[in-house]
Amino acid sequence: MTWIDLVGWIAAALTLAAYSMRTMLPLRITAIAANVFFASYGWLTDIMPTLVLHLLLFPFNLYRLFEILRNTRRLRAARHAPADFSWLGKLTKPVDYASGTVVFSRGASPDSLYYLDRGEILLEEIDVTLKAGDIFGEIAFFTEAKARTVSARCVSDCKIVAIDEAKFMSLYYQNPTFGFAVAQLIAKRLMDGFEKSPETYLALRQAGEASGKPNPRF
Repeated sequence: MTWIDLVGWIAAALTLAAYSMRTMLPLRITAIAANVFFASYGWLTDIMPTLVLHLLLFPFNLYRLFEILRNTRRLRAARHAPADFSWLGKLTKPVDYASGTVVFSRGASPDSLYYLDRGEILLEEIDVTLKAGDIFGEIAFFTEAKARTVSARCVSDCKIVAIDEAKFMSLYYQNPTFGFAVAQLIAKRLMDGFEKSPETYLALRQAGEASGKPNPRF
């Protein structure tokens, strides 16, 4: 075996290792190393398809590695910074709600996540008032019962942005920083809600049992 053959075998071994990895960071690093060895092997053996393919894959894998590292840094920063949901207000035009309007009622099926652009919202059963810049209606999407845990009512004239379920779940899974902020918010609101009004969540669970629906798991 020549040293050129060894370069090719190392490239093949790195590719096999990359395919066997379960986490993205080591996978991308190994794939980049495989690109380097395969490109070198293609150049040394004058095999142009191998050389061109891995020269093209090299910057692609570098960019994906950069995305992973960037998202990791954002997640670490998000753990120590207050959540900023203001960019959600730019996704679609806000709708005006008059004071006293019920945005959704407890037990209703969730259809949208809401961003409060202006005004105040009262989560009635747990007596929590939301201000401009808050989101609400997120918890119901993560319960097995798929039902609103509380009612939301405008206590002043409001402007609210509604984000449908498909868009919300797409943002949740594709934007790690947003997903982490939502997870933190859900945990905080559930803890606050159980402290202020545990019967609200227990009653909802009992209602699910009586109707034969799966119980919400908080």
